[in-house]
Amino acid sequence: MTAKLIDGAAVAKSLRQKIAEEIAKKKLNPGLAVILVGENPASQVYVRNKGRAAEEVGMKSWTHTLPAETTQQELLEWVDKLNRDPAVHGILVQLPLSKQIDQNIIIEAIAPEKDVDGFHPINAGKLSLGLPGFVPCTPRGCMILTAEAEKNLAGKRAVVLGRSNIVGKPVAQLLLKADCTVTIAHSRTKDLPALCREADILVAAIGKPEFVRGDWIKPGAIVIDVGINRVEDPANPGKTRLVGDVAFSEAAERAGAITPVPGGVGPMTIACLLQNTLQAAEKLGGPS
Repeated sequence: MTAKLIDGAAVAKSLRQKIAEEIAKKKLNPGLAVILVGENPASQVYVRNKGRAAEEVGMKSWTHTLPAETTQQELLEWVDKLNRDPAVHGILVQLPLSKQIDQNIIIEAIAPEKDVDGFHPINAGKLSLGLPGFVPCTPRGCMILTAEAEKNLAGKRAVVLGRSNIVGKPVAQLLLKADCTVTIAHSRTKDLPALCREADILVAAIGKPEFVRGDWIKPGAIVIDVGINRVEDPANPGKTRLVGDVAFSEAAERAGAITPVPGGVGPMTIACLLQNTLQAAEKLGGPS
């Protein structure tokens, strides 16, 4: 391996420490409320980790677990209740939701000033216009990790694989704000390997295990792997392992810096959620 390893776990730990210090110094009492619908195992683990991390930095944390058959109206009533609760500064509805619920309607129901996921159309619009607002957590984490490898991104060629509203589009906006020249690639993009080879910064967020091969990487490029995919482990029959969207060992031979999976972008998502919740508490104030 020749690439510098960008240690997301270490960067996230440092960020959480700064958040805890800020909360103590300003004598704030931030509150984060999470709604989990159903019993998706991955979502349960993620929500549990969010709650633990919030409490460790000195935030109040509430998890409201609702049955899978919860109706859209019932969920909207929960969101409204949390919107009106002054002790709650951040509201997060864990995705994906049950099929009977329209995800977009729920996101739009969250008060924009408590939308710590950064998914509300108002916050998405502010990001697009370069105005202050909540930045989605994973894209925010991607930018912090990119800065670990290169502080000045001006003039860099960036390629984002994936056009989701959660990662692809917002991370492209952030890279554009950092004065990169940005291309968003997707399933209809022609000659994807050739496009990737032009990238000084490559962000992979497509959800396909080890899709990006080593020879797609421009020598010296920064590779940010957002993918978290569970695949069969050939070394341990019957067991699984986590891999990213990038073939790590191949890419690490050519990249200048790369995030691992696990231990890269994942820890940053939760740390940035806490950062957004702190930001909300500073603006909203409330019980101390």
